[in-house]
Amino acid sequence: MTTPITLITHAGPAAPDAAITRIGGVPLGVRGTAWPSCAECTGPLKFLAQLLLDGSGSAVAGGDRSHAHVLALFACQNRPGTCRDWSPSSGANSALLLPARGLRRIPRPGGRAVDTEKLLLGATHAAEPLVLPDAPDYDGAVAAWAARTGRPRKDVLGQLGGTPAWLQGDETPACRTCAEPMRPAAQLQEGPDPVTAMNFGSGRGYAFTCPPCGEAAFLWQC
Repeated sequence: MTTPITLITHAGPAAPDAAITRIGGVPLGVRGTAWPSCAECTGPLKFLAQLLLDGSGSAVAGGDRSHAHVLALFACQNRPGTCRDWSPSSGANSALLLPARGLRRIPRPGGRAVDTEKLLLGATHAAEPLVLPDAPDYDGAVAAWAARTGRPRKDVLGQLGGTPAWLQGDETPACRTCAEPMRPAAQLQEGPDPVTAMNFGSGRGYAFTCPPCGEAAFLWQC
């Protein structure tokens, strides 16, 4: 018996501060949320994606208003290949699990003195969810979607929840608070536009949460 797979696909441009699941744009948070910095080079992290989550930590997309949290993902792009932004424990990336009420733009670090290219992707892609009930696995779901729609596979932005399609073996992180394995929130591809793509070394990003503890983690593999 196959498990349904929920792909997220490129649904065109979106407003940079839209309260939706999206790749790029500007990060939203609650009052007092600070822009995270890299523990290795101390520079500000680049904002990658925003995911809307329901109360159980599962991701929702589009106009679904049932979300209880927002998950904001960041990674260091100040010294690509040097700071270990692929690791969930290096401090060179950040996953912020925040309440979804009272969202506002997170203040930019350093004001206008910081180069926008170091903070933002440069394009905002809305993510549209699509459930494939009969796909054998993630890669099979992507192939089936592309064959059915005639759209390129690069328009698949990843998947919500489900089982991660690991490239280098299972790296599910443990929650820092309760030490239990965290639950998958999303898997991300680099994006449809190579100029503004997230940098996963041509690989995939993986986001996890532990809603009871308010913890989240991010890593990537290639």
